[in-house]
Amino acid sequence: MDNIDAKILQCLVKNARANSSDIAEKVKLSTSAVIERIRKLESSGVIKGYTAMVNPEKLGKDVIALISVAIDHPKFNDGFVTAAKSNHHVTECLYIAGEFDYFLKVVTDNTKTLENVLNEIKSIPGVSKTQTSIVLSSPKNDYNCAIRPKKDK
Repeated sequence: MDNIDAKILQCLVKNARANSSDIAEKVKLSTSAVIERIRKLESSGVIKGYTAMVNPEKLGKDVIALISVAIDHPKFNDGFVTAAKSNHHVTECLYIAGEFDYFLKVVTDNTKTLENVLNEIKSIPGVSKTQTSIVLSSPKNDYNCAIRPKKDK
């Protein structure tokens, strides 16, 4: 992946619906060259897919929580991951190093539904401890952080 690919990715992250001719103008390539590069980025797995970014508050999802989860033994990991994936309130599940084993991002309607989600998580076999933080605001949410072009020399 070169700087032009990184610039194309930045355009797509900013607006996944951007058309190839607009991107071509920004990266100073032909439209056909941009289309070919996008196809290569898709086929290589760099681009995993396209999606709409939804504002949870506009859907009545007023509580975002970050839940750290400790698991008794690695033999429980697969079951925990399966349960986390099947819970529609869990938007991210990260396997981490440190005192806890997993970090969950949960988006839910209110504190009552968060309580229900916490009880579900605590009842998963192998879960020994949780710690929950409520998100008050999200001043930065940069999905584009991994694709910074290198400075031209």
